[in-house]
Parts: sequence; structure tokens; C-alpha cells
Amino acid sequence: MSRWQRTFESNERLFWTLHSMGWAGFALIYYIGSFLHDVRPIWVFIILLNAYAGWLLTIPLRYIFRWARRLSPLQMVATVMLACYVVALVWAVVKNINYWEIYKHGYRPDVWYMYFTNTINSMIMVGCWSGVYFGIKNFQMLQKEKQNALKASTMAHQAHIKMLRYQLNPHFLFNTLNAISTLVLLRENDTAEAMVSRLSNFLRYSLDNDPIKRVPLEQEIKALRLYLEIEKVRFDDRLEVNWNIESGCECALVPSMILQPLIENAIKHAISKMEQGGRLDISARLFGNDLLMDVADNGPGADIKDGQLSRENGVGLVNIRERLQSLYNRNFAFSVEHNQPSGVRVRLRIPYEVKDAKA
Repeated sequence: MSRWQRTFESNERLFWTLHSMGWAGFALIYYIGSFLHDVRPIWVFIILLNAYAGWLLTIPLRYIFRWARRLSPLQMVATVMLACYVVALVWAVVKNINYWEIYKHGYRPDVWYMYFTNTINSMIMVGCWSGVYFGIKNFQMLQKEKQNALKASTMAHQAHIKMLRYQLNPHFLFNTLNAISTLVLLRENDTAEAMVSRLSNFLRYSLDNDPIKRVPLEQEIKALRLYLEIEKVRFDDRLEVNWNIESGCECALVPSMILQPLIENAIKHAISKMEQGGRLDISARLFGNDLLMDVADNGPGADIKDGQLSRENGVGLVNIRERLQSLYNRNFAFSVEHNQPSGVRVRLRIPYEVKDAKA
């Protein structure tokens, strides 16, 4: 069954349910009000006839109003008023016939136009029915517009996150392909082939994972190890990596490829500047209900002001801030600080979440 069919059936059930409950309520109130008067038992039958006539006569209003909504505001108001008046007039005649011909209370009118009396009272009831109908329809329309706006906002939000994630790939690809080209020129074909293989595996991970979804930290670390193996081909023994992943952090969900640009920045601006090479410290630990992740280097350091790096002129740190903002709103922390005794430390704090076993 299509979504349109489900919506149509839901609207049909809602109309008939509310329509029937409304007229049943009218009959009940009418019956309770009859306790104030001395009436015969047949009066209950008259009440049911009047309620059923109202139930039956207001059904066409639904289709008239549905058609009238396509007209201009003035034409719609005129159509609605005329339709309500006609229905109220017919209903008034039916009620008077029930009252004088079936219930036979009091005198019987001598002139036919007396059967059209009490049209105003009937008009009020039909007007209430019409008001409720339009109120529910307008509420449904506003809800639909709200859902469409939320859907459009969500789609734009997801597109923005994907753009931020995929924006990193060209930067990384340029550096890696440049290194492979250098290896080929130096005729180090075996090393170049191994580097291409690792690059292929890393890009497959990068492209296969939806940027909207979060992945376990353990899976992210495997991809980072692939990336660092590629970089170690370039730097050989000049790149030392220390991992410090606290027990229990491996299953924590993190945005895919969130640490790679931090490691790339550290290699580019710290490790590559040091003749004897340098060290990267990558850690993760639990802090209350949050997950803390650090990427630190022992390089020459940098000017840091208000959490901003003076050397940051690309998409790296700005990109990460925007992704965290999009994914966690304000429930995250991102800081850049001096490492001790030297270098730069970037710290991320995000809510600790794990994958639901039932998912």
C-alpha cells in the first residue's frame, strides 16, 4: 500500500469517526436537555431522527467544502455560506415535520411556509459543524506543511553534513597521489603498489560509510591505521604513533572520519617540519557520560588564540566544528591548546553513545 493510500484511508477514518461522534453527541445533549420538560417516550425517537437527518445532510458539505477550497477567498466564503444555509433550511423542514407530523405536539401549521421556521437555529448547528471541519482541515494542512518543512530542513542538514565530510577527500587524495607519483619516479614500485592498495582500502571505507550515521570508534581506528600506514610510507621512521584507547571506548559511536583531518594537520604542520621526525599521541577515554578524544603532537607548536590556530587556513578544523555543530547542536566541546612540553593538542568531547543491540 502506497503512502498516499495510507494517508487517504487515515483521513477517511478520521472524518467518519468524528462526524458520527459529533452527531451522537448532539443527540445525547438533546436527550439530556429533554429532562427539563415533560415529554413522551416517542421523543427519543424524534431525537434520533433529527440527529440522523443532520448526520445525513451534512455529508455533502464535506465534498462541497473540498471543492470550495480551490476557489478564491471571496468565492469560497460565498459558497460555504450558501451551502450551509441550504442544508440548514432542509434540516429545519425535516425537524418540523418530525415534530408536528410524527410527535404531533401542539397544533399543526395551517400554512406550508411554517415548516421553514427555526432555520436560524439549524444554521447555527450547521455552522458549528462547518467550523470544526475547516478547523481540522487547516490543522492538518499546517501539520503537513510543518512536516514538509522539517523534511526539507533535514534533507538540507544531511546534505550539509555530507558536503563537509566529502570535502576532506580531495585534500587527502592530493597529498597521497603526489607521494605515490614520487615513489613511481624513484622506481620504488613495490612500495608504490602497497601504498595504492592501502589507499584503495581507506577510500572504500570513506565512501562506504554514510556521513550522517555514526560508526563505532573501533571501526574508525582501523581506518585511521590504514591512513597512518600510508603516511608512514612517506615518513618512514620519522613518524611515531602512540595509541591510548581506554577499555570500553571501542564501542562508542563517533562521526565517521572525524579524527583523520586532525591527524593530517598534525602530520603536515608538525611532523613534516621536524628533521628527526615526531610523535603522534591518539587517545580516547570516558568522562562521565561523555567520550573524550585527543590528538596531540610534539611539534614546534603554533600560535593559539581563542581556540583557533594561526596556521589554520584550510577546511580541517572549521570543517570539524561545523560537523559537530550539525550532529550534536551544542552538546559537544572542541578545543585546541598547547601540548606539553611542546606541540599542539586538539580535544573533542561528544556524548557517549553505543549502538543498540536490537538495531
